[in-house]
Formats: sequence, structure tokens, C-alpha cells
Amino acid sequence: MKKKRLALSTTHYIMISFLLVILAGSVLLSLPISTVDGKSVSYTDALFTATTATCVTGLVTLPTVTTWSVFGQVVILCLIQLGGLGIITVMSGFMIALHKKIGISDRLLLQDTFNLNTLSGLVRFVKKVIAGTFIVEGIGALMYMTVFIPQYGAKGIWISVFNSVSAFCNAGIDIISENSLCEYATNPVINVVTSFLIVTGGIGYVVWWDIIRVIKLYKTHGLKCFKFMTLHSKIAVFMTVMLIAFGAVLFFAFEYNNPLTMGNHNLFDKIQLSLFQSVTTRTAGFATIPQENFTNASAVISLLLMFIGGSPVGTAGGVKTVTIAVLVITAYSMVKDKNEITVFNRAISQKAVKKAIAVVGTSFVIMFVSTILLSLVTDAEIIDILYETVSATATVGLTRNLTSSLNIWG
Repeated sequence: MKKKRLALSTTHYIMISFLLVILAGSVLLSLPISTVDGKSVSYTDALFTATTATCVTGLVTLPTVTTWSVFGQVVILCLIQLGGLGIITVMSGFMIALHKKIGISDRLLLQDTFNLNTLSGLVRFVKKVIAGTFIVEGIGALMYMTVFIPQYGAKGIWISVFNSVSAFCNAGIDIISENSLCEYATNPVINVVTSFLIVTGGIGYVVWWDIIRVIKLYKTHGLKCFKFMTLHSKIAVFMTVMLIAFGAVLFFAFEYNNPLTMGNHNLFDKIQLSLFQSVTTRTAGFATIPQENFTNASAVISLLLMFIGGSPVGTAGGVKTVTIAVLVITAYSMVKDKNEITVFNRAISQKAVKKAIAVVGTSFVIMFVSTILLSLVTDAEIIDILYETVSATATVGLTRNLTSSLNIWG
């Protein structure tokens, strides 16, 4: 009698690959060579760091810049890149580079990884994703070098590369200081470059290629070329711009006179700080202002932006912009008693609506339960705990100075 083989879905393979990478990373980070002082950190801290890097979250229990040696930082950077690009994507990239054939099972894995509707053109898509990622990260690193090399010398090259990869992958981990980018809060280059990398990585690869395709139509159609964008791209771009503007305006208003955040800055710097906070809450995790100094109103806005996150098929987390857009449009259509759910003169399928409800509902339950559990084992203000759980679930990496003080259960 033949034994039944354990049937694993593509989702299982993706989960297992992440687990294996996290475990491998935790072992490497627990070695003495990974730390500055040559002493092993606890395995709990090594596991936490490997997890936050691979899941491009950014919450850390130990200061990255003072804890990890160059070897440890390289391990963390590799985990961030693997997590941002996707482990399946990187593995497929190696297979393509070695001229190995991508079978149907591998194509199904890639389809699930990128949440695509078709199997056609997947190999070409992977090539474009990997090449595009390295090009954008390279541009970001070169722009960072204009600030970091004059300040740190040759070490500035490594800092620039690390920060570029971390920002593009929306990881929020840096090797500059223990207070993230607070020292560069009013530096226009750091603000612009970091924001550019965060938005580029978070808006999604599918949107990249769609925008490039549409721009090529400009010669023949002029500005009307943008009407040829896919519905997905239109929603992703519209929501990204709207949420950044929405967040920036509210942060500007709520923190204008707060001396702990931007009250003592001039108008230009206040605009910089407001825009950056709005961008970074969309799952990036870098901070130019200590999050615990924000007013409660700003903290609530940050929670909302963190929960929404970036766009699908990108490096950002959260429930995604398109998901929220579908829910809002559905609610509006129901209030107006419309028979069909439409946006930009295109109909939204019932399958998309059901998927959006499932994603938001599941994420909310995870955050709610996590908040209760963390409240049981942590003595902290509820706003700080809620900030922590939303940040972790949406893979943001912002904290109101709580992560480093958590006990092992926390």
C-alpha cells in the first residue's frame, strides 16, 4: 500500500522558504563573528533580528549600528534583500542565470509570489524585477553617497548601500545611529532620496512597467496616454498620492506647534518633516522624529497609514492601497444603492471585493489579538502597545520606544 505524499500548496512553499531563511539567518547572527564585541548575543535576539530583517519590518531589540559587526550587517542586508525581493524570486533569478528551465511548479510559485493572474511572461517579469531593483537601489546608493562619504569617508559607501537597500525594501533598518534618521531630519537630500526609494519600492513592480508602457504612448497620445493605464495602476498611483498628501497635511496641522516634534522648525523644515512622516508610515519604518513625541492625534493617523501600507506586488506591507480602495468604493456603491461597483469607468469583480474583505478582516483580527496578548505581558501605555502591534503586523518598523524594552514574551 502506497503512502500518501503530503500535498503542499504554493503558499506552503513560500512560507517554508521564509522560515528556512529566518532560521539560517538567526544561526549566523548568533555567532560571535556577527557582533562588534565578538560575544554572542542571545538566540532570542538573533532570531528576532533575522525575522525583522527577512520580513522587512525594521523593529529591533538591539541597536543595529552598535551591536552588529560588518559580517553581521552583511547578513542582515542579505536577509533584507531576500525578504524585499522575495526568496522565490531570488531563487528563480539564480535558476535563470544558470540557464535552468523554469518548470510549471516553479511558475505557479512565482505567480503566487507576485499575486499575478497569468503564467505567461513570468520569466521575463522576474528578470525585469531583479534588474529594476538593483538599478533603483544603485541610484539611491549613489545619491546617498553625496551626504555620507563627506561625513564618514570610505565607510560612507557601505552606509549608502545598506540604507538604499533597506529603504527600497521598506525595511527601516539603518547603520547610522541608534535614533534612525533623526540626525538628518532637515537634510533635503536624505529626505528626498529615502522617500523616493520607499515610494518606488512600495508602489509595486506591476505599476512600474505599466507606467513605462504608458509613457511610451506619450508621443502619439500626449497626456491622454495615462488613460491607458490599467485599473490596478490607476488605483495604486491615486491612493499613494492621496494618502501621502492626506497624512502630510494632518501631521503638519497636528504638530505645527509641538516643540517636541516640529514646533521649533521653520516652515520649509516643517513641510519636510510632515511629508517624510507620511511616507515612512507607509511601512518603511525610518524615523526623523521620535515617534513617542507625537501628539495622540498624529499617532492615530500614523496607525491608520501603517495599517493601509503600500501597494500590491511591491516591497511594502500593510493591507495594501488597492484593498482599501476596493472596500471604500464598495461601501460608497452600497450607500448609493448602485447595482455595479465601478471606479475609473471600470467594474470591480465580486471576487476582488471578497478578497479585500478577507484581507482587512484577517489583519484586523491579528492586530486586535496581538494587542491584547502584548498588553498582558507588557507594562506600557495602550497607545504604545497598539503602535507596536500595528507596526509589526503591517511590517512597518516604527515604535514609540517600546521594542527594546520588551521581555521575551513580548
